[in-house]
Amino acid sequence: MNQRELKEKIFDIMKQHRVGTLATVKNGKPHSRFMTFSNDDEFTFYTPTNKETHKTEEIESNPNVHILIGYEGEGFGDVYLEVEGQAKIRDDQKMKDSLWNNHMERWFSGKDDPEYIVLEIYPENIRLMNSDTDTPERLDL
Repeated sequence: MNQRELKEKIFDIMKQHRVGTLATVKNGKPHSRFMTFSNDDEFTFYTPTNKETHKTEEIESNPNVHILIGYEGEGFGDVYLEVEGQAKIRDDQKMKDSLWNNHMERWFSGKDDPEYIVLEIYPENIRLMNSDTDTPERLDL
């Protein structure tokens, strides 16, 4: 698959799948949790969270993160992405407004809630897994 096709396939998976795992590092060990993700027209991932969580502390200490996204259905041979990247904590209101949805009312009082922040994840590389016999295919960014 050429680079253009690889990028298109990666974007398709990013748009179709909103739940994945986010792993951070604490004391040299990975810590994973399920998160909801959205993305822009680039490869940047966004996920809302509370600023008083362990993941926020871990990212402040070490911004290296890993995302797994895709892999739904039976689980055998499903296409998914492995993403290595750098996370940045964002609390600017414009960013928070753009990602807000009513499902978040379960955790936050509204888009102005001072505990509500956004993690912005800039991938360094994305590996497309189980796409065909030539996978994984790696896109370096």
